[in-house]
Amino acid sequence: MTTVEPLSRPTEAAGLDRRQVHAVAACYFVASFAALGLPPYLTEILPTLGDHSGHWAGLLYVVPTVFTALGAPLWGRLADRFGQKRLLLRAQLGLAVSFLLAGAADSLPAFTAALVLQGLLGGTFSATNGYLAAALDGSRLSKALTLMQGSARAALVAAPILVGALSPWIDPHRQYLVMAVLPLTAAALLNSLPEPVRPTVAPAGRAAAATTATGPADPPGSLRLLYAFEFAFVFATIISFPYLITLVQQRLPGAGGTVAGLLFALPHLVYLVAAGRVHAAVEARPRSGLALGFALVAVGLAGHAPAHSLLTFALTRAALGLGMTFGLVCLAVLAAEAARGRAPGRMFGTRETVSKCGAVAAGLAAALANGSGGPAAPVVTGTVAALAAALLALLTRRSPR
Repeated sequence: MTTVEPLSRPTEAAGLDRRQVHAVAACYFVASFAALGLPPYLTEILPTLGDHSGHWAGLLYVVPTVFTALGAPLWGRLADRFGQKRLLLRAQLGLAVSFLLAGAADSLPAFTAALVLQGLLGGTFSATNGYLAAALDGSRLSKALTLMQGSARAALVAAPILVGALSPWIDPHRQYLVMAVLPLTAAALLNSLPEPVRPTVAPAGRAAAATTATGPADPPGSLRLLYAFEFAFVFATIISFPYLITLVQQRLPGAGGTVAGLLFALPHLVYLVAAGRVHAAVEARPRSGLALGFALVAVGLAGHAPAHSLLTFALTRAALGLGMTFGLVCLAVLAAEAARGRAPGRMFGTRETVSKCGAVAAGLAAALANGSGGPAAPVVTGTVAALAAALLALLTRRSPR
């Protein structure tokens, strides 16, 4: 016991302390408000730009996602070369510039160009994860990545509500101008944080870490498998989002928009409540936890098809939320393991690209399924994808990590 405590102190000093990690999470939360809160209001924004029927809303919804996927690997490599903090500041400032251009746009082409720049210049999630991975390791990193997902879930719940509350006074289109203040504020706060430094390890620990990073504990295929799980998880969960409100209104005619919104937000609220406990439960066996997460996602998605009551919908969404929690936390643990001995910017940039590709594929699949089978069809597609991924996670859970 006497030899452990002295080793933990340099590690804490070399990385980021708890207060600094929470500051990073707060910066990601505030910067996400416009990116997550305003797209649901595209059908209200586009008529003011000449698209009176909102015909282009579906395409413009995924434009930032597509261009984030294209730009993330490049920004990740630059972060490894020039410093994670610099490129994280770049991402926050890039969001601010794109929000200002979107709020000032007076035509559909100008607004579209601003959304393209939002994708190319943003990428705050991968930049934030790269910053954390350059300073933290192991359990501390996986806990920090879990916290970042909590920030994303909280923003996803709160941002549309705030935008809707402001709409009577400020048009959603012009709210982009107001929201530009948020990433600027985040950049100012991040500028006061240190450039991340890898935790120092004693010579014996350094040899063990090198073995972990390069030996059988981290086989070459593990990173590709992580990306495959990331793609499948994003695809299976996102595919239920686009047409959920329509499905709820179709099945529950008396339910208002508030009820539909709460059902939409319920899985994310489950994550906020349960993520910490789930992390403690699955940290030692992330592959098994991931298989359970995919299975719960499949159960939650399948439950949408026969749901015709508020209680059934609530239970279904809660099951989906629990599956999302297990999946996101286990992916964070696996990502923290994969980050050992790797350039964090490149790895998390590639992971961001895979994630965004999963989201785009889910949106396209949802549109095709909805066109052929109605608003319940996308959840059936997601159920099949989640079951296949659960089987893959089960088959690989004994693989060396």
